[in-house]
Amino acid sequence: MELKDLLVIGLGFVGIIFTYWFFLGKKPSFAEATGGQGIDVVVEGGYSPEVISIPRGKTTKINFIRKDSNSCLEEVVLPDFKIKKYLPLNQKVTIEITPQKSGEFGYSCGMNMYHGKIIVR
Repeated sequence: MELKDLLVIGLGFVGIIFTYWFFLGKKPSFAEATGGQGIDVVVEGGYSPEVISIPRGKTTKINFIRKDSNSCLEEVVLPDFKIKKYLPLNQKVTIEITPQKSGEFGYSCGMNMYHGKIIVR
C-alpha cells in the first residue's frame, strides 16, 4: 500500500466517525421544573430544551419564545393536553398544564416536523 492509499483509508474512518457523532451522538437538551416553576423553551430550529421534566399534579408554566421565522414553528401542539397555540415571533407565550398522570407526552410544531417531549414524574 502506498501513502495515498493509507491517507484515503484514514480520512474515510474520520468521515465515518464524524457522521456518527453528528447524527447519532447528540443528546437532547433537558430541563426540569419543580412545583410552581416555569420553564422557558426557545423555539429556534426546533425546541430547546427538547425534553422537559415536570411533577404530576402541579401546575407548570411552559413559556415558548419563538425566535425562528420559519412558518412551521408558528404553532405548538400538545395533543395529550388538547392544546394548540400560535407562537408570534419574539414574544413569550405561556401554556399552563396540570398533568394528572405520569408518563411521556410529546409536543410538536403545527406541521409535526419538530418535536419535543414532556416527562411527567
